[in-house]
Amino acid sequence: MMSTRVKLATVLASAVALGALAAGYAAVSAPRAAPAPAADRAVTLRPGPRLLTVTDRHVSTAALADPTGPRAVSQQECLRVYAAAGTGICLAPSSPWSYQVVVLDAELRPVRRLDVPGLPNRARVSASGRMVSWTTFVGGDSYTSSGFSTRTGFLDTRTGAAVTTLEDFAIKLGGRPYRNADVNFWGVTFTGDDNVFYATMSSAGKRWLVRGDAGARTVTTVRENVECPSLSPDGTRIAFKEAVDADPAKGWRLSVLDLRTMGVTATAERASVDDQAAWLDGATLAYTLRQDDGRPDVWSVPADGTGEPRLLVPGAESPSPLT
Repeated sequence: MMSTRVKLATVLASAVALGALAAGYAAVSAPRAAPAPAADRAVTLRPGPRLLTVTDRHVSTAALADPTGPRAVSQQECLRVYAAAGTGICLAPSSPWSYQVVVLDAELRPVRRLDVPGLPNRARVSASGRMVSWTTFVGGDSYTSSGFSTRTGFLDTRTGAAVTTLEDFAIKLGGRPYRNADVNFWGVTFTGDDNVFYATMSSAGKRWLVRGDAGARTVTTVRENVECPSLSPDGTRIAFKEAVDADPAKGWRLSVLDLRTMGVTATAERASVDDQAAWLDGATLAYTLRQDDGRPDVWSVPADGTGEPRLLVPGAESPSPLT
């Protein structure tokens, strides 16, 4: 397994172009066999000591006490999933080449659908379950050399108000207003007030962690070279993928940013992690790594830089704790 993980770092480091990533999602979207209908009865999004994942493109859960053991698999098809406080978000196919944001209730029933452009990439739900967010890869923007960019939005499940792209928000970079046609955002994570959020912004070949205000429709840069942020349960730290030597072509190191000191701690995970990690609790991160043949596995590692990575759920991806 370790040799596979070393190879994986090299493979993922070369997958910088969004076009290449999009091709990977197209491969993932090939038809798969649906699981048995009886499994649906065992899958809920109610809080409990379980881990929510995607297994073979379907929503599944595993016991946190024994995540490598038997898991429940539903018929709900998703490429990305996340849940909190009994509310779920599923990025699901609506046709062979189009996708939807599907808001799920605690019993996995769809309660809202939104068509979104592009290929699913990231999904998040705020801790209260009120806000859901998503990121997709899209094509056709003339300013990008690869022909691909991202589109990130969010939905207030209480009011029904939706933001279809963060690119309309006012930006402050280094304290000054900023606007550029090549601005892209991805990887939203909400704070406890359901208004303030963090995300990644890219422009002019650089990437920043930004702090956003949903009500004011503004974002402000916080720190450079922070991608796919994930806020800790206590709101004091952000897990993220840090480009090695600030160069995504060299891969990413799963790291943790202390928002009070702005200090960064690299985790013990040495493979290149191209994912928005999830906090299993205040001390442990979960994330997806792919084997040489593309099969995903969910791994975990301590957030403080100690310990070693361990395989959490084989053959799964898109982890989300339901505690």
